[in-house]
Amino acid sequence: MKKLDKCLAIIPARGGSKGVPRKNLRLINGKPLIQYTIEAALGSRRIDQTVVSTDCTEIAQVSVEAGATVPFIRPSALAEDHSRTIDVLKHAVEFYENQGVFYEHIILLQPTSPLRNSFDIEEAYSIFLQNEADSLQSVSPALQHPYLFRKFDDTLLGPYQSVEDERLRRQDLEEIFVLNGAIYIVKKGLLMEESSLVGCRNCGYVMPKSRSIDIDDELDLEVAEAYLRKTTGC
Repeated sequence: MKKLDKCLAIIPARGGSKGVPRKNLRLINGKPLIQYTIEAALGSRRIDQTVVSTDCTEIAQVSVEAGATVPFIRPSALAEDHSRTIDVLKHAVEFYENQGVFYEHIILLQPTSPLRNSFDIEEAYSIFLQNEADSLQSVSPALQHPYLFRKFDDTLLGPYQSVEDERLRRQDLEEIFVLNGAIYIVKKGLLMEESSLVGCRNCGYVMPKSRSIDIDDELDLEVAEAYLRKTTGC
């Protein structure tokens, strides 16, 4: 008999990492990086199942100990440098559908966003539902506006944008946002049938810069640890 659940959270965490070796297992303030995302997902009442998709048995063990479900070891073909996150998500969805369990909404939570918390997930999902959206991505305020970007033409410096008003003041610039990679929500049909995370009715959830760090290198790890020590007091 088919079982329909509302929301499946998928945390993709492969063992290989060029920028930071063993990144998902690196300790930040005493806990593996991936554990922060698992705890945020488990703390959200919106999520029916939290799954870690990994090709690494060590990551699998740490994830299970943190409370996540690891129902399979990801095929090596989906754990290469060029492997697409879309295919990793579809593989997890197909695994459950083969077990007779069907989800309506899929949430992608990348483990490289350790400061994203349960509140962020709850708020993002509420926006997604209230707007009857097809998809949603979390964003944070952009550090720089494209208006301020410059490019070189040989040795001459010019504006990056083709049209620019030199009289425009910085305070008059429209506020813009950048994807921070912390939360993606998508209807299952859009993911599985169109291989996309962005639908026609696409919404955004704004996160503060303080919780929007994306771990890409050693400096990011140090910044995240410093922030956590400051906010937790230990």
